[in-house]
Amino acid sequence: MSPEAKYLYLTTTGRSSGLPRRIEIWFTRHAGRHYLVAEHGLKAHWVQNLLAEPAVRARVGRRSFRGRARVVDARSERALVATIRERSEAKYGWGAGLVVEIRRASPAASPSPPPGSARRRVEATRPRR
Repeated sequence: MSPEAKYLYLTTTGRSSGLPRRIEIWFTRHAGRHYLVAEHGLKAHWVQNLLAEPAVRARVGRRSFRGRARVVDARSERALVATIRERSEAKYGWGAGLVVEIRRASPAASPSPPPGSARRRVEATRPRR
C-alpha cells in the first residue's frame, strides 16, 4: 500500500437540492492535483453534481481544501487518463472508469473566514422514504 492516504472525502453541491453531499472515495495524486475514478461514469450522482457545480470541497487526512472539479476528456487527454488509471490500478488494484480531476482553488477564489468567526459545517444526508 502506498504511504498516501487511502480516501478522499469529497463534498459536492446537490444539483437539485443545493445541499452539501459528501462521499468517501479512492483517489490518486498526480502533478499536484487529485484524481478520482467514477466506476459508474456519468451516471454517478456525485459526477452529475460536480458537472452542475464544479466548486467542491475535499479532505484528505486532516487537510481540507476548496477546489474545482472537472471530468477529464478521454479523447483529448488520453495520456493523462492512462496515467491516472495506471496510478489507481497500482494503489487499489482497480482503475477503470471516468477520470475526474480536482485542482485546488486559488486563494483569491476561496477567502478565509474572518478571524473569530465560526463556520458551521453541515453535511446533508439523503432523506429516507
